Amino acid sequence: MPTLTSPRQGQPELPAAASSTSSSPSADALARLKAQFAPAPGYLNASTMGLPPEPVVQALRSALEQWQLGRATATGYDADVQAARTAYGRFVGVPAEWVSVGPQASVYAGVVAASLPDGAEVLCVEGDFTSMIFPFLVQAQTGRISVRHVPLGEVAASITERTTLVSFSLAQSACGSLCDGAAIAESARLAGALTFCDVTQAAGWLPFDAGDYDLTVCSAYKWMCQPRGTTYFTVRPGAVSWLRPVVAGWYAGDDIWGSCYGPDMVLSSNASRFDVSPAWLSWVGAVPALEVMSMAPIEAIRDHDVALADGLRERLGLRPEGRPVLRLDDADGSIATRLGDAGVTVSSRAGGVRIAFHVWNTAADVDLVADALGAR
Repeated sequence: MPTLTSPRQGQPELPAAASSTSSSPSADALARLKAQFAPAPGYLNASTMGLPPEPVVQALRSALEQWQLGRATATGYDADVQAARTAYGRFVGVPAEWVSVGPQASVYAGVVAASLPDGAEVLCVEGDFTSMIFPFLVQAQTGRISVRHVPLGEVAASITERTTLVSFSLAQSACGSLCDGAAIAESARLAGALTFCDVTQAAGWLPFDAGDYDLTVCSAYKWMCQPRGTTYFTVRPGAVSWLRPVVAGWYAGDDIWGSCYGPDMVLSSNASRFDVSPAWLSWVGAVPALEVMSMAPIEAIRDHDVALADGLRERLGLRPEGRPVLRLDDADGSIATRLGDAGVTVSSRAGGVRIAFHVWNTAADVDLVADALGAR
């Protein structure tokens, strides 16, 4: 896990980015991975929506044809879901039994918030994505729990014996800034607090182990390049007993095909008791995406993404930051307009432009942005 750099930077330090053009097994694997994508030049928006690799497109086309012909089956779709559960667990380093599947991160944050005991204190990051905040604020409005917000670099130091749960995104949505997950996990352990980590903006480029946290959630349609509607919730076994499956339906049953009718309820004994009935076609694309993203070491993906982002920072006269997302102040939207006119796809967030580099991007994309902004 990363460690903090100087207090001025307030960011975890990552290894120096390596050139993806060097000859090595990792570089060769990365080249094969990159060949699975066919993006338009200038697509720099993985933080908003990842691109599907060719095997995902093929799988979805085939699934649509099978559905059209009346050959699709619910059990066939279920096989896709279960395979995705296992493959994602392998990707983030936990057993399949720890993985729940559902549609959105906020659903799982709502489960966590509703499960907290009366009087619980939740520690959140100032400016974090609201799916990791709103469910807790809803509970706070009832007076059951309290919510405290602290700056990104102060999370670990702000955990006290009063803290029940720390809710945080490993990489921040608005700007890509990183939390020091290791320090937060250790501080929470010493204080007896639980950790709930959103890895949506990290999974797919940043090495981490989901087992380092009590709970994690990942909306996989961004850096993981899956269809929207595939979300994974990992639950350490000790958390299964206190989490309440408040959205339980037939898919949360111990025997899902035997859980379609009442009155009896026998839920799964592991994390699948928190499953939400899947949007089938979304999950058809999940396993092919996971297979593609597993073609190269995650460290090689990180180094490629970071090298491009820091290369653009250098062109713009900015210091390297060791992460694949740049944020440029853009209160009036002029930078976004210039980039759009140049054929660059980015997003505007929190008064700035967010530029995200991922596996399909090349040095030509750096040149496109730099030229549009008049950089050297």
